[in-house]
Amino acid sequence: MGIPEVALHTMPGAFAAHAPASNLPLVADARRRKRNAYLVPNVRALQGLLKFPRLRSVRRQCQRIDDLARVTEGNGNWVKDAMNNASQVLDDVGVADQAVSGNGGLNGNTVKPAPQRRKTSSVEDEAWELLQESMVYYCGSPVGTIAANDPNDSDPVNYDQVFIRDFIPSGIAFLLKGEYEIVRNFILHTLQLQSWEKTMDCHSPGQGLMPASFKVRTIPLDGDEDATEEVLDPDFGEAAIGRVAPVDSGLWWIILLRAYGKCSGDLSVQERIDVQTGMKMILKLCLADGFDMFPTLLVTDGSCMIDRRMGIHGHPLEIQALFYSALLCAREMLTPEDGSADLIRALNNRLIALSFHIREYYWLDMQKLNEIYRYKTEEYSYDAVNKFNIYPDQIPPWLVEWIPPKGGYFIGNLQPAHMDFRFFSLGNLWSIVSSLATTHQSHAILDLIESKWSDLVAEMPLKICYPALENQEWKIITGSDPKNTPWSYHNGGSWPTLLWQLTVACIKMNRPELAAKAIEIAERRIATDKWPEYYDTKRARFIGKQSRLYQTWSIAGFLVAKLLMEKPDAARILWNDEDAKILNALSTNRKRGKKVLKKTYIV
Repeated sequence: MGIPEVALHTMPGAFAAHAPASNLPLVADARRRKRNAYLVPNVRALQGLLKFPRLRSVRRQCQRIDDLARVTEGNGNWVKDAMNNASQVLDDVGVADQAVSGNGGLNGNTVKPAPQRRKTSSVEDEAWELLQESMVYYCGSPVGTIAANDPNDSDPVNYDQVFIRDFIPSGIAFLLKGEYEIVRNFILHTLQLQSWEKTMDCHSPGQGLMPASFKVRTIPLDGDEDATEEVLDPDFGEAAIGRVAPVDSGLWWIILLRAYGKCSGDLSVQERIDVQTGMKMILKLCLADGFDMFPTLLVTDGSCMIDRRMGIHGHPLEIQALFYSALLCAREMLTPEDGSADLIRALNNRLIALSFHIREYYWLDMQKLNEIYRYKTEEYSYDAVNKFNIYPDQIPPWLVEWIPPKGGYFIGNLQPAHMDFRFFSLGNLWSIVSSLATTHQSHAILDLIESKWSDLVAEMPLKICYPALENQEWKIITGSDPKNTPWSYHNGGSWPTLLWQLTVACIKMNRPELAAKAIEIAERRIATDKWPEYYDTKRARFIGKQSRLYQTWSIAGFLVAKLLMEKPDAARILWNDEDAKILNALSTNRKRGKKVLKKTYIV
């Protein structure tokens, strides 16, 4: 039994909310997992539903979230009048100046007038309306936002689902507006999905995996043609393109949980036994021992925002930055008890090792590039300079001319004999937000973005990565992916949703003027272009060739950026301050390391 597992088993009743499937309507049998056409994803769908008279007598069996933590005390089933709730929901969304209160919908759909808003631009007003329209309801309560809500899209594929990573900017936007209920519901309902049975080709992943997305489905009950029941249908990667499990979902969930507590002041959610257990299960999955020699998380291609084959398998920066941030957030929220001591000790050790590894080996600036250029190879010793046996010929020609004399960044990936020199925006920005980067490195990253503005921002922020894979390299690495053609989608496309991460990083480093400049560029055309998912070409001049319109996280990312510029102090709910203990440990390790290397190692 590993350290995290010991922590879990010492908690009385820890798995109450992770009971077998037969105990919870939410975790239903195979019958409920069948795909069907009954869905009430948002307000528009609810309006359509109300047109059918025979549905006025429909009853839906639901379960209070608060009762899920007490399933051992009773089944927690409760019945609500679905049509009244639907009407109330439509009224709430239709009134522009009303907002759902922080603790409303779970114990009765309480609403209160929103605080008086400052005068906003028409772009912001439209964005808020679209965000409200994208809300998904489960048993009368909001539980998330769908990925895209284009009324002219006849084939949404899975864009009509609630994605964990996509909901993060939506959740932050709602938190900043004081609408806490939807975030609380999202956190607790996705937690229940964590225990869902997930199998692909007779293999089940580790316990603790969070789903990539979920969908609210309305299914008929056996024996009664007029009775239906709402269920949440999750996707853990079994139906995803490439069948890749979402490694980042659990990490984002922990980050959002902390932000909810800091913004709302409601710490009761993170202190719940089921939430503490779910958090520990995620940590157990991430901290599990393996064959890897490095403290970084080893993942497959497509396991994060870049969810298609793009050559990021191994130890991609985005995952490491989110991992570091989630570890810090979890350490802050874990309740002090005997069963958590070993887990926190393992967590602290990982934080120190991960911080040293990324800062030391992923960092690249002009000086470091020159060192790599002069590397000796095939060094077999404990004090080797070129520890990963990187061949200088790997340095791409574009980088020699591109890297500025002032500034630097974390490379995209590091493995034996391999450095991915591409600039990945999310990984670098979240390294700033989480303090994985030092203060000097954080400023250097923003210096590079400012210096290379025409490449990384141009006519729409922000390049997901730079540069694009082209020609033979594109064919080999992506497998000739027709969606990831050069300067499109994940291959050098520009994603407006990254605007909010840029804003948080700039505010943290006291450089808000950089974010303001990017927001101004986005505001000129994003609404006119119908809020695309991404833009194509080197300078982001075209709407992406397969880009979905009215993409929710493009909308929410813009709103979060605007709200944070108005109230910069609110960004503190997202960032992690530099940890003095980690700094001291890194300083001590460097000093000790130099002494140890001089000693003879005896096997």
